Amino acid sequence: MNEEVIILSIETSCDETACSIVKNGNEILSNVVVSQIESHKRFGGVVPEVASRHHVETITVVIEQALEEAGFLPSDLSAVAVTEGPGLIGALLVGINAAKAFSFAHDLPLIPVHHIAGHIYANQLEEELKFPLISLIVSGGHTELIYMKDHMSFEVIGETRDDAVGEAYDKVARVIGLPYPGGPHIDRLSREGEDTFNFPRPYLEPGSYDFSFSGLKSSVINTLHNYRQKDITINKADVATSFQESVVDVLTKKTMMAVGNYGVDHLIIAGGVAANSGLRSRFEMLCQEQGIKLSIPQLKYCTDNAAMIGAAAYHLYNNDAFGTLDLNGRNFIDIEEYSI
Repeated sequence: MNEEVIILSIETSCDETACSIVKNGNEILSNVVVSQIESHKRFGGVVPEVASRHHVETITVVIEQALEEAGFLPSDLSAVAVTEGPGLIGALLVGINAAKAFSFAHDLPLIPVHHIAGHIYANQLEEELKFPLISLIVSGGHTELIYMKDHMSFEVIGETRDDAVGEAYDKVARVIGLPYPGGPHIDRLSREGEDTFNFPRPYLEPGSYDFSFSGLKSSVINTLHNYRQKDITINKADVATSFQESVVDVLTKKTMMAVGNYGVDHLIIAGGVAANSGLRSRFEMLCQEQGIKLSIPQLKYCTDNAAMIGAAAYHLYNNDAFGTLDLNGRNFIDIEEYSI
């Protein structure tokens, strides 16, 4: 195994253009992220064509900046890694084509990385992963429970049957009248209210690790419509608190059930919604009570970034899991395909 593996990684799966240089899977030498949130706010969500155009405009800039901040030349690198999917296909292709061009020009191995594997390995940037473990991925497009026996070993044991949790946050926020992205705004507002609405907890059938937030979202929207039709004043803080309490109850109950049933001592929370303060504090309390090791990345590593892609790519590099120059983007990839 190479003592020093220096990987330049690129992430463009949605609305962040990012490039990072990571050493040995856990030492960040540079991490550049250009966000597009301000461009998409007026639309109330990410517009794929707009996202792709922004990536085209900034991709070479972030690569150059990442190299400059790290003080590295392309000849100092071991490989180039890039998010293959899942994500917006146009956005993915910008990063993939940039990575392929960089790989070809500098004769570097090319490493395709699954976006969710990146979110999981964001935790490796701060501490060593202890196997076996359970990982809960919560983001705008994903809600999944994954069991891992070892590095790059993925078994999906639960997933959303409809809306991802982050998507539900955005839609509820829009109905309340909060700006995009809705998650952080609902999280902040929830600290000021009470769970007065007692929205349903969608646990599904007994013993299931799957998730479903479409019914909860509809319950919130229908409740608000009924209040407005009757000209009853709505306390937005109470709506935010009630919605978040339902989400947190479901996520924590199912996750801790999986932790117990699989007999693991390490739980990882990953993805953009892992930044949610209500979710973080509930898991911290439960894991402390049950003696479970809990890993949640710093807020800056919960959202999309390229350092997490470099962290996952390190293990692919050590297993010679390289791609070729015919690499293409895929808007959906089963993470189990990436198991080594």
